[in-house]
Amino acid sequence: MKNHITLNQTKRTMSHLLLIFLLGVNSKSVEVRFCDTPPVIDGYIEDIWHEADSACGFIQRIPQESETATELTIVYLLQDKDNLYVAFKCFSITNKLTVNLGGNEDWIILYVDTFGTGTTAYYFKITTSGIQTDGIILDDGRSKDTSWDGVWYSAVKCFDDRYEVEIKIPFKSIRYKKGLPEWGINFERYISAKQERDCWTEITEKEGFRVSKFGTLKGINPQSFGYYFETYPEGFVSYNKIDTFPTEIKLKGSLNFKWDLTPQTTLAATIYPDFAQIESDPYTLNFFRYPIRLSEKRPFFVEGSEVFRTNGWEVATPIDIFYSRCIGKSINNHLIPIIGGIKLVGKSPTWNIGVLGALTDSLEFEPKKKFAVLRVNRKISKISDIGMLFNGMMANAEDYNYAIGLDGIHRFGLNRIGLQGAVSNRNRKIGWALSSGGQFTFGTLVAKGSYEAYSDSFDVSDIGYVPWAGKREISIAVGPKFYFKNFVRTFYLAPSVVLTKEPDENQWSKNIILTINPNFRNNWGFSFNTGLGKRYEANLDYIQKELTFLVWGDGFKYATNFGSSYYYSYNWHLNCLAYQAVNWLWFECYPISRFTPILDANIWIEWDTLNAITEITPKVTPRIELQITKDVSCDIFNELVWSISQMEDKNASLISSRIGLLFSYNFRPKSWFYIALNDYRKQIEFNRELELKNQIVVFKVKYLFYF
Repeated sequence: MKNHITLNQTKRTMSHLLLIFLLGVNSKSVEVRFCDTPPVIDGYIEDIWHEADSACGFIQRIPQESETATELTIVYLLQDKDNLYVAFKCFSITNKLTVNLGGNEDWIILYVDTFGTGTTAYYFKITTSGIQTDGIILDDGRSKDTSWDGVWYSAVKCFDDRYEVEIKIPFKSIRYKKGLPEWGINFERYISAKQERDCWTEITEKEGFRVSKFGTLKGINPQSFGYYFETYPEGFVSYNKIDTFPTEIKLKGSLNFKWDLTPQTTLAATIYPDFAQIESDPYTLNFFRYPIRLSEKRPFFVEGSEVFRTNGWEVATPIDIFYSRCIGKSINNHLIPIIGGIKLVGKSPTWNIGVLGALTDSLEFEPKKKFAVLRVNRKISKISDIGMLFNGMMANAEDYNYAIGLDGIHRFGLNRIGLQGAVSNRNRKIGWALSSGGQFTFGTLVAKGSYEAYSDSFDVSDIGYVPWAGKREISIAVGPKFYFKNFVRTFYLAPSVVLTKEPDENQWSKNIILTINPNFRNNWGFSFNTGLGKRYEANLDYIQKELTFLVWGDGFKYATNFGSSYYYSYNWHLNCLAYQAVNWLWFECYPISRFTPILDANIWIEWDTLNAITEITPKVTPRIELQITKDVSCDIFNELVWSISQMEDKNASLISSRIGLLFSYNFRPKSWFYIALNDYRKQIEFNRELELKNQIVVFKVKYLFYF
């Protein structure tokens, strides 16, 4: 009997030691408890929340890494069969609470990894003035997709010594793995007065924000049922004036829908979509050989785009065989109409699958085209992936373009290796491409390397963005990165060597680059790059010189980013070998609540072969953002572009003006009313007067029916 008791005591002791060990090496955990009577989402933490389990013990991420947060934060979690409820109680005893609608203010973020992947998570952000934003964290925290727009509810109340936030997230608004009893979870709080960011789980500067380091939400059990169907009818009236063509007033409509077939699978479609609320691409003067890649802004293509992205972009230039801007692109200032599109996305802890199809209409100079995309990605470990991507376009049997690619990335600790390969076929012209790279950390030493090769016949011009057919490039960088606890947060010093063989050249260009990058604890930093090397391009060989200086800062009442890049290289805009420079400034401030002035400016400078300035092109875009209420905003800007020719009278001549206005009212979840204005005028040849090129005014309503 005594031996039996001793044995039981030994087992219990071993169990306790094992539990202590697991708690020591594992992340934090919190339990979500079931409630029969749900809390009222009004910003007041009522008594029912005190029956919930809570999370506290937040740790500073910025400015003093790994130290205890200066203010107490408590988070409560509840659920019923249909919803997840989360409440934050954020005390402000030693720091003044900041409420600044549309500006820099206090906020909180909830992160949930609903598949337990350790790489992907939803985030839900609420400011003290009640503004909601959401999105998806990708690649174990290395990137994010801000396009995801979910249906969820929140309320905030501010008091003298604290503020309280209540959140309600319907389970049918998010994807999750059925039967998974534990989700990854984390919480973050920003204290504006000190620019302090605190997290529930510790985040170090060296490792960075990582989904794989989240804590655990235990006991989660969604039980909601429904059709999970969303439909968005859109109606709009447009006034359109183009050059000397007759004015058009059109009444049109479009239809969009989304259907969550399962918590992991979503079907979306659009018929005659309109993107009138999307701002035009900014003016850019390109000195370089390859066209500028434009960002995607259209919601149908942006939402869920993370599924169609290839692995390996972290360590090498991606082989971008799917570039959604090719669908419905602009030709001669005319947008190719999109008749319709359909998209199926399925996600699970090990598999991601995406299918996209689109049909564009014909114009006088463009035939109807059909597009099809298939993406399959599989996890081979918690943070490593392999995938396949197919993309194709067909106009007819003689006019087609398709490509298929394989990609993968392996992450281990702070290290990662990526590899991509692709084959293309454009009207029977077959080509191949390869891109690979890696990053390795040895103590304070960081080593990076990449290799890219594209055959002369590789061509995805109708479906992707890979304009450098025939190019080869090898890049190697090795240097120390230091982490400090004083005024300097990090310091990175990296010499690198870049070998490039441009298309149609027999010789390899050789460039040596030195990068110096300190980051300071006051949220300022700069990057200095200088390069020198032998260059072969455009049937020339010369000594290329480059110098880039970039400064950024983030303060309580402002944010800024400015810098300059100077080159002695071949200018593809003027087709000559000469000096050229790009200067930029972006500045945003928050002088008063609701009102945010922004200045975005560029100055392009071009020299001739005799080192005399021939052309200066300034672009200035003043912008005013008005956050009238948390649901109503107005954005006004005027993009002005001048030309100062040193060859003529040296006077500045205004060559284009684009005025834009967007008024938006988010009157229900995912339901919007827009008024959009775009007036574009341009100087024609040497006429000093600006002439109308395009003028459009649109009234648009987007309404969500949610089942």
